[in-house]
Amino acid sequence: MPARKPARLKPDVIEAMFRRFRAANPEPRGELHSVNAFTFLVAVVLSAQATDEGVNRATGPLFQVADTPEKMAALGEERLAGYIKTIGLYRGKAKNVIALSRQLIEQHHSQVPHDREALEALPGVGRKTANVVLNVIFGEHTIAVDTHLFRLGNRLGLAPGKTPLEVEQKLLKVVPPAYLRHAHHWLILHGRYVCKARKPECWHCLVADLCPFEPKSSAP
Repeated sequence: MPARKPARLKPDVIEAMFRRFRAANPEPRGELHSVNAFTFLVAVVLSAQATDEGVNRATGPLFQVADTPEKMAALGEERLAGYIKTIGLYRGKAKNVIALSRQLIEQHHSQVPHDREALEALPGVGRKTANVVLNVIFGEHTIAVDTHLFRLGNRLGLAPGKTPLEVEQKLLKVVPPAYLRHAHHWLILHGRYVCKARKPECWHCLVADLCPFEPKSSAP
């Protein structure tokens, strides 16, 4: 039996969902490892079309030798590629990381800018990456829509949309302000470990009774 498209959730149901997420995990954290704002930016750039676990394996040794834009630029593309060759699309990413390091040095005094336009002007940085950096490093109420958030926005009826930007804009409207600081982390973790793409694990979902998605999956 195919899954039915869920109805859009009412505000009180959305508030109840996020209240439960917060109660279970008051201070959610992303799973990318970093040592400062610069290395966090690099890790997020490297994570495109890659797993956080795979990125962490590569960046552990990398960040021991290059944790500033100056050190990263001095490393150069070829040496950087050697550190990150286990990550998908590593040659293009190495080129972008070296270029963004130089741009930070030349235009931003080696600091990660607290500005969306400046962030998105950096090589390899798109809207999603900028949203992650603005949220995690600067505490802004942004929501980075990855594949998990796009799926949950539509599957749960939280913010149905045909594009990541549409889902992002709707989430910013429907998520109660008290939960916006951590909303994207709660949803990413929920989508990654519980509300999975192929078979959501409804039997241990915190919000199964609030979720309109059907049919619910049963425990194996």
